[in-house]
Amino acid sequence: MIDLHCHILPGIDDGPASLDVSLAMARCAVQDGITFTACTPHIYPGLYENQRAGIESAVAAFRRELAQAGIALQLGIGADTHLAPDLVGSIRAGRVPTLCGSRYLLLEPPHHVAPPRFDDSVFNLMAAGYIPVITHPERLSWIETHYAVFANLVRQGAWMQLTAGSLTGRFGRRPRYWAERMLDEGLVHILATDSHHIEKRPPLLAEGRDAAAQRVGELEATHLVLTRPQGILEDAAPFDLPALPAGTSAERAKPGLWQRLFGTA
Repeated sequence: MIDLHCHILPGIDDGPASLDVSLAMARCAVQDGITFTACTPHIYPGLYENQRAGIESAVAAFRRELAQAGIALQLGIGADTHLAPDLVGSIRAGRVPTLCGSRYLLLEPPHHVAPPRFDDSVFNLMAAGYIPVITHPERLSWIETHYAVFANLVRQGAWMQLTAGSLTGRFGRRPRYWAERMLDEGLVHILATDSHHIEKRPPLLAEGRDAAAQRVGELEATHLVLTRPQGILEDAAPFDLPALPAGTSAERAKPGLWQRLFGTA
């Protein structure tokens, strides 16, 4: 399995404070069947002022620690990116990393306040050639009043990533309801751990995959944790990857938009 959203680097954001905890998280991930983890610290202007160069340096150092500890976990580079003025310019200037250098970008909306014209901000990223992967929409406090916005963004070509633990109730009943609803309605492209700690937020992906398989079947569950994440690592065009399950909201997606923005299928 491939985990494309994990706060595993020590001392860089609100993830683990020590190297020992980071190593414990890595061991847990490998035991869970995760072979590749994207290190995605927050980039949150005014709070977490991370930039690509610093993230790359931290990942290189952590790779050396994993090798010394004999932990067979591959690492990639990314960021859990918040909306900010001229985000496109920051990406192009190399300050904000995409997922492993691909066209895909983790985009974290504010947890408690719906940003004004959020759909316009997402579309502007797509128009610039990037595919926003919106992180944990099921956990946002404002999803009830903006659910249609997320469904429409999927139809326009944005991707949605659920936190695996939401499907198993680790975050409570409400996120589980929205996670299951989004999955049932064909609005989910990938699952990830969004792990922050070995105890409170462990890097467990298999339980989410299994919960998803109960609702959408084994093949789609594999697409959620392996096929589509691997496609991101390969920078594949979205229309070259498995479509969302048929007979759901995914049928109303607009591949024509993808083709206009990213080339022809």
